[in-house]
Amino acid sequence: MFQSLTDKLNNAFKKLRSKGKLTESDVKAGMREIKLALLEADVNFKVVKSFVNTVSERAVGAEVLESLMPAQQVVKIVNEELINIMGGSQSKLTISPKPPTVIMMCGLQGAGKTTHAGKLAGMYKKQGKRPLLVACDVYRPAAIKQLEIVGGQLDIPVFQMGDKVSPVKIAEEGLRFAESRGYDMVFIDTAGRLHIDEELMDELKSIKAKVNPTEILLTVDAMIGQDAVTVAKTFNDILDITGVILTKLDGDTRGGAALSVRYITGKPIKFIGTGEKLDTIEPFHPDRMASRILGMGDVLSLIEKAEQAFDEKKAAELEKKLRQQTFTLDDYLEQFSQVKKMGNMDQIMAMIPGVKPGSLKDAKIDEKALDRTQAIILSMTKAERARPEILNASRKKRIAAGSGTSVEEVNKLLKQFEQIKALMKQFSGGKGKKMLGKMKLPY
Repeated sequence: MFQSLTDKLNNAFKKLRSKGKLTESDVKAGMREIKLALLEADVNFKVVKSFVNTVSERAVGAEVLESLMPAQQVVKIVNEELINIMGGSQSKLTISPKPPTVIMMCGLQGAGKTTHAGKLAGMYKKQGKRPLLVACDVYRPAAIKQLEIVGGQLDIPVFQMGDKVSPVKIAEEGLRFAESRGYDMVFIDTAGRLHIDEELMDELKSIKAKVNPTEILLTVDAMIGQDAVTVAKTFNDILDITGVILTKLDGDTRGGAALSVRYITGKPIKFIGTGEKLDTIEPFHPDRMASRILGMGDVLSLIEKAEQAFDEKKAAELEKKLRQQTFTLDDYLEQFSQVKKMGNMDQIMAMIPGVKPGSLKDAKIDEKALDRTQAIILSMTKAERARPEILNASRKKRIAAGSGTSVEEVNKLLKQFEQIKALMKQFSGGKGKKMLGKMKLPY
């Protein structure tokens, strides 16, 4: 997401930086480019107009034009205003003081509502909650089955009464069931349509009236651009939603919905879906998203992903092995598996400051290379993994055949292992250890 917008904004900033001192006309020319970039990214026109006017007004002040680094001041203002139009600060899910917390999921068909009901339930299960999924979509073929499959993969129970009972009745009974069995979070998966109609909205209003949800979350497909804003506004006008989940932000989307929904509806984006797997959901942070849009990376999200993926006990054991110089290929493989838990490598790389999303389009991360590394190590005996120095030509040939690779690839892996072992040794003591320990990244 945002590749094109990031490139265009950075081109505008580059021109401003090349000027040194800025005049009012320089700022206006830069703002024209920013305006076009936002419109091309499918940002709502009202949002663009308000944004450009606010930034222009702030940027032509004496404080900016007479500063030592005026172009950097303009970037700072753009960053602050991007954060403002996306909500200013993170908006968390409201947890009811008296359980259960009831979350009503709504949206059009195809937006990922059922999957994201499961993703959210899974996220809160990891935080110690006892979630229940309630299947109220009785119209779409196999909708109930889909929710049961999602629930089964996450080991979360699904309450359903088949497709012959009214969705309002199912929601009521599901809530009673949750209260009687001690579930503290209830996720109600409601029906969607291919378009908004009166019948759909009447049913959703009836469910809302009966279960009095703590949150009404609208799932919106970011891929539909301007229509996402129209959908959000209509649902909000009728249901008074409490928040939005933007899905498919990993797709080829221009990102306009992320910059428009909050401004137009007045309701916060609470979560974003960034992939097909059931753990690809993130809380939405306006400041971090603005940083990603401007190509500045997202270190905080990167660290959070690392904290979720890496086991502190294993990290302590690893540090001890490095000190004692007993780091083996088994340990090396363990680090690779923990890195893979963090998710899509391209998305992870894009969170690193200085690595712009556009720069990765011709340099795709070869995830298969990680699989080949794993295959090579697993083709070794336990003794070979513990003491790779015993690997002679015939052993390497056997390992290559067993892993479906070549002797050259086996040699390359062994060389990388020695280099990383030496690097890790440097970081296992003193300041390096302290710095990496704080970040809780593999070291």
